[in-house]
Amino acid sequence: MPTFAANLSLMFGEVPFIDRFAAARAARFDAVEFLFPYAFEAGQIAARLARHQLQLVLFNLPAGDWAAGERGIACDPRRVGEFQDGVALALDYAAELGVRQLHCLAGKLPPNVTPERAHATYVANLRFAAAACRAHGLRLLIEPINTFDIPGYFLSRSGQALAVIDECGADNLLLQYDIYHMQRMEGELANTLRANLPRIGHIQLADNPGRHQPGTGEINFPYLFHLLDELGYAGWIGCEYIPTGASAASLGWRDAWLLHPSVPLSEKTP
Repeated sequence: MPTFAANLSLMFGEVPFIDRFAAARAARFDAVEFLFPYAFEAGQIAARLARHQLQLVLFNLPAGDWAAGERGIACDPRRVGEFQDGVALALDYAAELGVRQLHCLAGKLPPNVTPERAHATYVANLRFAAAACRAHGLRLLIEPINTFDIPGYFLSRSGQALAVIDECGADNLLLQYDIYHMQRMEGELANTLRANLPRIGHIQLADNPGRHQPGTGEINFPYLFHLLDELGYAGWIGCEYIPTGASAASLGWRDAWLLHPSVPLSEKTP
């Protein structure tokens, strides 16, 4: 049966970030993920994880100036040194927080940089980061992101991501498969999961349209959850969605599924 992790960057926004660990535990989550830990001391986050008995399953490498609209720097040939410093910082946090995998945001195609040069930079940076992660026993993930939400994002389709992984040749480099992003970009969710599950290190979800909780849009989540069970997926599924209303109230889909996994979502209590 799928196991779900609360994404603290999108969920429980009713309280400050550092208090969302308690909110996740109160909502009966055993694990969490988030975008970045770097605004806090690692020990401060580690203490919240320990206090609330939560496992941290994922966070991102530093991604440039997020507030200014940057969404990663891995494909920018002018910022290789900054990228490598960010890998070192992420690994320091990972060691204290006990996380076993990190995600590398590709970033948007930089101005005046050809796609070919960006690709070469991206592959070289991923090889560097994957090797650094391997030395610490960690996996590195890359995630295609839809270009409706982030115009110009360099990595936008699952086939493109898998080709990059092949080119890098690192056995600890895997696909982070976001159901919401891939529904927007290409559909074929079930067939993609079925064909590539051994190469998928982490899954995230949100419904479409709106990026809200399952049951608010067009995606047949009960079918996908059954499929993941059938295929033997043993990882976490990150709930990276924007709740409609209070976060705790948005979890009816999860609780109904865990209680009655054979009942279609449309027939469950919202």
